[in-house]
Amino acid sequence: MTAITTETKSHRWASRKIAAVLAGGLVLGVGTMATLASWNDSEFAAATFTAGKFNFEGAADQATFTDHATTGTAASLSFSAPFNNLTPNDIVYSGFAVRLGTGTTNNATVTVTNTATGAATDYQYTLFTTATAGCSAAAVSTGTIIAASDLGTGTGTFALNKNVLATSPGASTFLCFKVTADSTVAQASTSTITWKLQAVSN
Repeated sequence: MTAITTETKSHRWASRKIAAVLAGGLVLGVGTMATLASWNDSEFAAATFTAGKFNFEGAADQATFTDHATTGTAASLSFSAPFNNLTPNDIVYSGFAVRLGTGTTNNATVTVTNTATGAATDYQYTLFTTATAGCSAAAVSTGTIIAASDLGTGTGTFALNKNVLATSPGASTFLCFKVTADSTVAQASTSTITWKLQAVSN
């Protein structure tokens, strides 16, 4: 039988105290972690962003609307006689209509500009808005002038409104182009005019 010395007893006692202290520390650590976890909280927020829609369209017959987005796809206006046999002071007319298409989410301001080739100074134009479809002397007599100038220099603006229902297009704005041959127009002179109507969303 091995004798247990005082030194051995002391060593065992010290070891037990150290183990107890470590165990207590571990328990304290677990308790602290649990306390910290109960004092943490989170909030999250998220959103999805979708852009609106904007579609501007025109109709040379003032009824059948489509896009004419480039000079190469410009709508072909049908002017009244004698657009191809003009003499000094002759006046000819052509209608056009524009609107904001289905699903458009913003109103717009339309700016009218133009470019001309050939004998541009032999012809002047005035652009009107009219109450209804159709373009004639009678129509412009009660119309509103948007732009008026020699070809190639006239500019003007007007407003367009979207439809409150996204499933329908906005109301049509009826336009009337009035072109006048100058009093000094040269025989057989020709000019090609391209009007640009640019809609910018408000």
